[in-house]
Amino acid sequence: MKTIGVFTSGGDSPGMNACIRAVVRSAIFHKKKVIGIMRGYDGMIQNNMAELNSRSVSNIIHRGGTILKTARSKDFMTDRGMKTAYENVKKNKIDALVAIGGDGTFRGAVEFNTKYDIPFIGIPGTIDNDLMGTDFTLGFDTAVNTAIEAIDKIRDTAASHNRLFFIEVMGRDSGYLALWAGVAGGAEDILLPESKTNVADLVNKLEEGVKKGKESSIVVVAEGDEGGGAMKIAEEVKKKFNYDTRVSILGHIQRGGTPTACDRILGTKFGVFAVESLLKGETDKMTGIQKNQLVLVDLKKAIKHHSPLDKHLIRYSRFLSI
Repeated sequence: MKTIGVFTSGGDSPGMNACIRAVVRSAIFHKKKVIGIMRGYDGMIQNNMAELNSRSVSNIIHRGGTILKTARSKDFMTDRGMKTAYENVKKNKIDALVAIGGDGTFRGAVEFNTKYDIPFIGIPGTIDNDLMGTDFTLGFDTAVNTAIEAIDKIRDTAASHNRLFFIEVMGRDSGYLALWAGVAGGAEDILLPESKTNVADLVNKLEEGVKKGKESSIVVVAEGDEGGGAMKIAEEVKKKFNYDTRVSILGHIQRGGTPTACDRILGTKFGVFAVESLLKGETDKMTGIQKNQLVLVDLKKAIKHHSPLDKHLIRYSRFLSI
């Protein structure tokens, strides 16, 4: 193995640049060449690739986003697109790939390797923290802290005006971000995709809070909640609960920003571990961290199921907000 290709794909997450830096410099340390692929699978198809050296990744460890850019490529999921991507990978003499991304990125990698037998290691880069086999994904810690900072500021104005705020955070299929941000932000209730939303129960809880002297409340809602998201749920609640209500949707602010120390360290660990795993002959695996130990997870298992929510944290959230 002489040349390793690295790319980011799907949604960006804080810490990706720290990870790219670790991949590049650890590969160079092991006397290997590194090719950076721009805009993920789309860049493979367009042959948008360039060699990276140590200086290529200077002063990026603190930056959010990804210097390699990212995209979602429908063309790659066609036979013609995948064939073109393979031809360009071989044209650039790439012997193995490091794919940084989430579920969709890894599904594409599995299919690519099945057809063309290109060794690869996946690195979980997603703020959703929903991949099976790792306690934390790259970017989750930063996204949680971004959400908490926003919740804290909204709570100030909620308390000043005696208002009920519904705060929507990302999480189309997983409530990890909402659960952690809600508990850490002291939310009165947390609505998750993994559980059924009962508006009547929510209203009862809010009314009980008022009776106990609460003058303001925060409800954190994952965007994928089956109740339809913060806007729709807030409308339903207003019909039954006579209170000054506002909605704040945090949106893509959660993806950006300077990565926390935890995400910089995690990205560094994952990047080096991915390169050294490839050099040992590993493939079709995802880097993960379990009980503070680096592990390799079968990629097909990682994408088959979502990581389950912490049932203890869910239980705590139900009585810590009384």
